[in-house]
Amino acid sequence: MAHFHFSLYKNNPLLFSSAGVFSFSELSFTVEPKDVAVSHGERVILDCQARGESPIGVRWRKNGVQLHESGRSRVLSNGSLCISSSEQSDEGFYQCLAHNRYGSVLSQRSRLTVSMLLFITHPVPAEVTLGSVARFSCAVSGSAVISWELNQRSLPLDSDRITVLPNGVLQIHDVTMRDAGKYRCLATNMASRVRSQEAELTIIPALGPRPLMKPHIIAGPQNISAGLRQSVVLECLAEGNPRPLVSWSRADSKPIDVSGARVLGNGNLIISAVKAHHSGTYLCRATTPGTRNYSIAPGNLTVLVPPTLVEKPESQTRPRAGTARFGCQAEGTPVPRITWFKNGQVIHSNGRTKMYNNKLVITQIIPEDDAFYQCQAENSQGSVVSTSRLIVVLSEDRPSAPRNIHAETISSSAILLAWERPQYNAYKVIAYSIHYMKSEGLNNEEYQAVIGNDTTNHIVDDLEPARNYTFYIVAYMPMGASRMSEQVTQHTLEDVPLRTPELSLTSRSPTDILVSWQPLPPKLSRGRVSAYRLSYRTATDEQVISVELPVPSENCTQYLLQGLQPDTIYLIRMSVSTRVGWSQPSAWNSHRTPKTSSATGERLRAQSTLIWLITICFVILLPQNDGGFLQRCHRRTKYPRVKYHVKLLAFSANGDGYQAHQTVNTPGCPSAPHRRLAALPSPDHIHATADSSSEVSLSWGCPAFSSGKPVSYSIRYGPLSPSDATAVRYVQTSEQTVTVKGLRPNTRYEFAVRLHMDQMSSPWSASVYHRTLLEAPSSPPRSVRVSLIEEDTALVSWKQPDQPDLSVTHYTVLYASQSSWLAGEWQVLQREGTNTMALLEKLESGNVYLVKISASNQAGDGPFSSTVELRLTSKTHHSHAEKTAGLSHMDEKSMSGIIAGVCIALSCIILCIFILLSKSTTHRKSASSKMIGQVRNDVMRSGASSANQQQAENAEVLLPMMRTHFIDAKGGTNLMINHAGPIMSDAQSKRKQRSIFNNNQKSNGNKSKVSNRDKCF
Repeated sequence: MAHFHFSLYKNNPLLFSSAGVFSFSELSFTVEPKDVAVSHGERVILDCQARGESPIGVRWRKNGVQLHESGRSRVLSNGSLCISSSEQSDEGFYQCLAHNRYGSVLSQRSRLTVSMLLFITHPVPAEVTLGSVARFSCAVSGSAVISWELNQRSLPLDSDRITVLPNGVLQIHDVTMRDAGKYRCLATNMASRVRSQEAELTIIPALGPRPLMKPHIIAGPQNISAGLRQSVVLECLAEGNPRPLVSWSRADSKPIDVSGARVLGNGNLIISAVKAHHSGTYLCRATTPGTRNYSIAPGNLTVLVPPTLVEKPESQTRPRAGTARFGCQAEGTPVPRITWFKNGQVIHSNGRTKMYNNKLVITQIIPEDDAFYQCQAENSQGSVVSTSRLIVVLSEDRPSAPRNIHAETISSSAILLAWERPQYNAYKVIAYSIHYMKSEGLNNEEYQAVIGNDTTNHIVDDLEPARNYTFYIVAYMPMGASRMSEQVTQHTLEDVPLRTPELSLTSRSPTDILVSWQPLPPKLSRGRVSAYRLSYRTATDEQVISVELPVPSENCTQYLLQGLQPDTIYLIRMSVSTRVGWSQPSAWNSHRTPKTSSATGERLRAQSTLIWLITICFVILLPQNDGGFLQRCHRRTKYPRVKYHVKLLAFSANGDGYQAHQTVNTPGCPSAPHRRLAALPSPDHIHATADSSSEVSLSWGCPAFSSGKPVSYSIRYGPLSPSDATAVRYVQTSEQTVTVKGLRPNTRYEFAVRLHMDQMSSPWSASVYHRTLLEAPSSPPRSVRVSLIEEDTALVSWKQPDQPDLSVTHYTVLYASQSSWLAGEWQVLQREGTNTMALLEKLESGNVYLVKISASNQAGDGPFSSTVELRLTSKTHHSHAEKTAGLSHMDEKSMSGIIAGVCIALSCIILCIFILLSKSTTHRKSASSKMIGQVRNDVMRSGASSANQQQAENAEVLLPMMRTHFIDAKGGTNLMINHAGPIMSDAQSKRKQRSIFNNNQKSNGNKSKVSNRDKCF
C-alpha cells in the first residue's frame, strides 16, 4: 500500500479518507471591506475580519502597495482599518490581506471616495422671449440635494410651469415677466451647503402674438452611464407653438419597463433603480398636437454592472510533477478584468505557470506550489474575489530525482546535458523529461523535451546564441513523476551578428558626413558587439575606404567622416563584429555632401556638372580707383551628350568689349562600371490611414541623405490585383504627406511612393496595403413590393440599394396601419443583409398598411425607401368593376364563393328556360321576356349594392390626436404614463355587421365586419 506525506508544513491538519478526499483548514474572510464615500474630515472604518487557524495576521494595501500605519490610520484589533480624519489624499482602492502559516488570501477591493462639495458647472445667463422656455443647469462633485433660488430667495415650485430635476436642471415653461431675475443653485448634504454663481434670466417682450413654430427639442436626453440601482434622468425639454406633446420609446422597439418609470414635468423620463435590461437607446419625440410635425432626440443609457463570477476556481489536490488547472469566468459591464494571486501576490506567466483565457495552469507541480490561489474580477463598479487551495502530495514509492546534472556548451545554439540515474527506484524509470527556459527576463516560455530511459545525456540544440538557460530534469515512472532535479544554468556561445543596424546620414558641413545608428537588440547581435566597420566611397570611384571602430561601450552609436569632397555623392555601408567574427555588410546607403560657398576667380570657366547642368562663371574687374573684382555665375540646364560652344561678351554704354569663348561637352547617363552612380534611396516608413470611405492619408519618411536640392514624390495607387492597368493612378506632391481621394469604399488598395530629385528618380518603395472605410448606404432598397399571401399575412420583398461595393449587415422594415402611422407608431422588423424578404403577420382586415425599408451596416443607417401601401379589403362582395380591375387582391375564399354563386344562378336560369319552353309555344315568348327582365333587374341591383360598398370602403376615417404624455411601449404594453401616473386606454368598440345584399329573395351573400379601434394619442 502506498504511503503519503505532505510537504512544506509541519503538523499540517490534513485528513486522508479511503475515498481519497482531502479536507483542510481554510483561510477566508467573514467580513470584507466595501465601497465608502465620505466628506472631507469624516471618520472612516473599513471592515475586515478573517477566520482560520490561529494566529491570523491582517495587513492592508492601498492601490496594491502595503499601507503603513500612521497618526491618522491604524489597524484595529479585529482587523478593520480606521482613518480618523479623512483627506483627499486618502482616496484610492483598499484591500486587506489575511495570512496564517498555510498562506495568505486577499479581500475584495474597496474604493474610498473623499468628496468636497464643490460646483463643477455653474448656471449661465440666458435671454428668452416672453412665453417661451427657459433652462438652467448646475452640477456638483459628490452627492447632494439640488434646489434653486431666485433673487436670493427660495424658488417656489407651486406652478406646473417650473420643474427641478434631480440632476440639477431647472426648466421653466411659458415664461412670464415675473420669471426674470438672478438664479443660483443650492447644493446641500449632511456635511455642508454651497451656492453656485448667479445667472440672470432676461425676458424679451413679444412684439405680437407668437407665430406658429414647429416642435424643437432644446435639451434632449444625453448619453448616460449609471451604476446598478441608481436613478437616471432622461431630460426632454421641447419648445413650439402650440406647445408640443412629448412621448418616449426605445430604438430597439422593446417595451419600456413602466414599473420603475415616471414622467416628471413636461416630458422628462425618470427611471428609478435601473437594472441591466434598462440599457439601450431612448427616443424623445415632440409632436405638435393635431399635426404630423414632430422632432426626435436620442439618448443612450448604459447600465454599469459590477462583476459576478459565473465560474469559480475549485480547490485541488495534485501529486508532485502533476498539472493543476483553475478556471475563472466573470460577467459585468464593462467587461471585468481577471487577475490571479498566489498567497496575495500577483501571478505572472513564467515557465511552468501559464494564464490563458482567464484560466490558470501550473505544470510540473513542485512543493512550493502548495498555496492559496485567488481569482479577482474587477471593473469600474467593483471587484469580486474567489479563493481556492492547491495541495501538493508526495509519494515515497516514486523515484528520487536525477542526480549530478551537468551542462556543457557545444555551440551558439546547442548545450549538452548529462546526469546520473535516480538513487532510489531507478529501475522503475520509463522516461526523462528535460525542462529549460531563458534565465533572464519575465514571462519566459518553458520548453520540454522527453527522451527514453536508455540514456542519461541529451543535446538541446534549438537555443539562441549568447543566452543563459536554466535546466532541470524529472524522471517518470508509471505511477507518476519524481521531484525535479537541481537546476543548472549554462551560457550559449556567441555568433556573428544576424544583421547590421539601420544607418542615418547627415552632414554638418560640405566636407563631412555624420553616420549614426541604434544598437542591435540581443536577438540580432547574438553576442556582445566588439567593433563596427564603416566602408565608404564616392559614387564614381571604385576605391573603398574602411574604418574600424572598436566598441568601448554600448553608447558608441555614431561616427563623423571628415575630409570629404563637397557636392559629391558618397556610398556608405556597415559591418558588425562579435568575438566570433564579422557579419555580412549592409546594403550601400547614398548621401550627397552640401555645396561649398567659396569660389575662385577666373576670367572664364565653363564646367559641366553631373548630367544636364552647365555652370558658367565670370569675373568683372572694377575700376582702378575701387580695385578688386566681382564674380558672377549662371546655370543652364542642357541635354546630355551634346557639345556646346559658350561665348561671353561684356558691353557698356561706350560699346562692346572683347568676347571670351569655350567649348564644353555634357556627359551622358553613366552606365559603365567606372562611371556608376548610386540610385536615389526609396522613401521609407510609409504609413496609410483611412480617413473615410473614399479617402486615405499617406505619410512617409525622407531617406537619410542631404542634397540641398528640392525633392518631389510620386504616389502610385490602385485596387489590389486590378483587372486592368487603367485602375492604377498617380499623384505628385512635394510634401511628405498626401491625401488620396476618390477611392471606392470598403476596397483594399496598394500604395507605393517614389522620390524625384534633380531629374533622378528612386525605385518604388515597398508597397503598403490599406482598406478604405465602410460607407453607410446612401440610397434606399430598390423595388419594394408588398403582396398579400393570406388573410392576415403579407410578403415584403426588395432589392439591395443601387450602390457599388456596398456591404449591408441588416435591413430594417417599418410598417404600420394608417391610424398607427398618424400617431408615429411603427412596427419594426430586422432582417440580415443576405435576406431580402420579410413576412408581415397578424394584419387586420379593412386597414391600409404603410411599409418602408432601410439598409444598414457598421458605418450607419441608410435612408428609408418610399412608402408602399397595402390595402386589406373587408370580407364583402366586390363589384363587377373591382373584379375586373384587381382580382389579384381578393382572397381565395371570396373568389370561390362568387364563382359558385354565379354558376348556381346560371344553372337555375337555364333550367327555368327549359321548363317554360316545354309547356307551350304560346307562352314561350312572354315567359322568356319576364325571365330576362328579372335577370336584368337583379344585375342592376347587384351593381348598385357593390358600388355603395366600394364607396363605404374608401371613406376616410379621422382619428383623434394624442392629448397627453405617454410611453410608447412599441407593442409591449398598452399602459400609458403621464404626470398623474399610469392610465389605461379605452376598450375597443366594433361596428355592427350589416348585410350587403338586401333582396326579397334569400341568398348566401358574404358578410363582412368593419372594425375601428379607439386609441388614445
